[in-house]
Amino acid sequence: MDAQTQLELEAAAFRRLQKHLMEERTDVQNIDMMNLAGFCRNCLSRWYQEAANERGIEMDKDEGRAAFYGMPFSEWKEKYQTDASDAAKAAFDASHQ
Repeated sequence: MDAQTQLELEAAAFRRLQKHLMEERTDVQNIDMMNLAGFCRNCLSRWYQEAANERGIEMDKDEGRAAFYGMPFSEWKEKYQTDASDAAKAAFDASHQ
């Protein structure tokens, strides 16, 4: 496989993951993703921001989140974020010491 095809396939897989998390599984909370997988939507938005910055594109945290979430993060939180359970918070704290 040539490098351009690989790049296009990786980009397509990323877009599919983004769509899955942003449109199909809005019920899954970031804290649950962190507890199970060690990353969440915010991580993905930060990685997007960092990739932009590495290429000389100025992008701050809020811009990175808006680019990944497809809306301002405050709007996402209002629409989809719920309060984390005590168990989820305890699991997060235990895994991030």
